[in-house]
Amino acid sequence: MASLSPRTAAILCYIPTVGWIAAVVVLAARKFRNDKIVRFHAFQGLYLFAAWMVVQWVIRPLIAMSDHAFRVDHVLEGLLLAVSILMMVKAAHDEPYVLPIIGELAQKSAAEQ
Repeated sequence: MASLSPRTAAILCYIPTVGWIAAVVVLAARKFRNDKIVRFHAFQGLYLFAAWMVVQWVIRPLIAMSDHAFRVDHVLEGLLLAVSILMMVKAAHDEPYVLPIIGELAQKSAAEQ
């Protein structure tokens, strides 16, 4: 963790499926304890992962029970993937970008210590 830059730590928090692990490690690391930007990215990455889990564990089973050909869960997963990629690019350019709803929660969470 000592050689990990804040920019790299922020990017890792948005990797789909495994970014939550990086986010938890970042939040537990002493190195980033006072870095509000990296903490913001870690929390926002966690909340983005939680949204992904809601789609996979709640919406997907509900859609699978219906006979609809149009799969809303696939559209939502594509949207979440696009948002994850966008956030990795923003973090790589040191541009903090607050996503609607989860970004505001992330700001509040990062401010608390």
